[in-house]
Amino acid sequence: MKISLPQDVTNIIERLESRGHEAYAVGGCVRDSILGKTPADWDITTSASPEEVKELFAHTIDTGIAHGTVTVMMNHCGYEVTTYRIDGEYKDGRHPESVAFTTRLSEDLKRRDFTINAMAYNSTEGLVDLFGGIEDLQSGTIRCVGCARERFSEDALRMLRAVRFSAQLGFAIEPDTYQAICDLAPTIARVSMERIMVELVKLLVSDHPEYLRLAYESGLSAVFLPELDLMMQTPQNSVHHCYGVGEHTLCALRHVPPDKNQRLAILFHDVGKPAARTTDAKGQDHFYGHPQIGAQMTGEILRRLKFDNDTIACVKRLVRYHDVRPEATMKSVRRGVVSMGLACFPMIFSIKRADTLAQSMYRREEKLAAIDDFERLYEEIMAEGQCVDKKMLAVNGRDLLELGLTQGSQVGDLLELLFAKVVEDPKSNTRDTLLAEAEKYIKSGTIPHRNPKE
Repeated sequence: MKISLPQDVTNIIERLESRGHEAYAVGGCVRDSILGKTPADWDITTSASPEEVKELFAHTIDTGIAHGTVTVMMNHCGYEVTTYRIDGEYKDGRHPESVAFTTRLSEDLKRRDFTINAMAYNSTEGLVDLFGGIEDLQSGTIRCVGCARERFSEDALRMLRAVRFSAQLGFAIEPDTYQAICDLAPTIARVSMERIMVELVKLLVSDHPEYLRLAYESGLSAVFLPELDLMMQTPQNSVHHCYGVGEHTLCALRHVPPDKNQRLAILFHDVGKPAARTTDAKGQDHFYGHPQIGAQMTGEILRRLKFDNDTIACVKRLVRYHDVRPEATMKSVRRGVVSMGLACFPMIFSIKRADTLAQSMYRREEKLAAIDDFERLYEEIMAEGQCVDKKMLAVNGRDLLELGLTQGSQVGDLLELLFAKVVEDPKSNTRDTLLAEAEKYIKSGTIPHRNPKE
């Protein structure tokens, strides 16, 4: 089997070989190349020590030199070059107690997580596949190298990585590997939320985000996302639904674009339903207020998972407004844009469509048509340049200061008043009209304090 290596990678390998060292492209880049995918990066493994690697290349960075990794810079790109190594005992389930360098490629490959990630390649030797990685790629199988319990005991995050690779590649997890995940699932509590968050996002933006079900069925999500478990256990006895809350959510994930914020919003759009659920005398379930409850819960969950503030703010808004049904008027839609915020608003249409497509067929076409009308009105508003954001106002704070305002707080309050005016009447968003309106407030000496909604 022949793999086309980037020229920089070939140059690094050949320079190492020219000094008597072994060197191979290794891991995910080999896997992706075999699958016909473009690798995100190229890692190299070598028998050379870190010091020997540094001597051979002009520009290197000590990325993780204690663990044998040196980044070699070539043509403004970085390539991690790591010495063959043997990991010591993993007492904490996260880090080896020691790392020993070795000159044997086989020792390095057998410490890796999955067979499909334990292949190496160079142009001299070709493909080195000691653990059946090619066979597992061909059969669509995620299998641990060696004993699954040992691999997961070394680093508990590997259990979630198995689910993530399964979702990315559409592969099945080999039975013994899956059973080990079920047995050891509680140990993922040892893993930092930052690392879990990275794997969760990769899973969600994959081709099969619905494979998140495996995290629930194996017991993993009970540790880091117990809210998913509660959703999976909450029914929806309603004419509008054909699935419980959890299955509806997993189905909806398949209908939204592979964007982080949108997939997170769909994951949590109904997270408030278990807490909001009531059942009437006819046995029909209702979930009054679940968007508001869900938005608050979403913020708490995303903070727990160590997401950044911008992601949290956007996803919370999408959850809060996912069920909004504005009147089919420009004024109503403008108000919706202002309430939600222009930055996140365009995502609401795909969220609402995904939500609808994961419901029952009851009035589905009518619901989808209403979303189309909603989006059409929004597009008309934007095409006409109607003001739906304070940055679009025809005047700014400096203009108001020039009119004689001296207090900064009054400037903000007056801008809010002017903004509210143009949201109701887009034609009033002209410099002359707004300055005249501002002068009225200033001369009256009464500028009401406003608290704009989030």
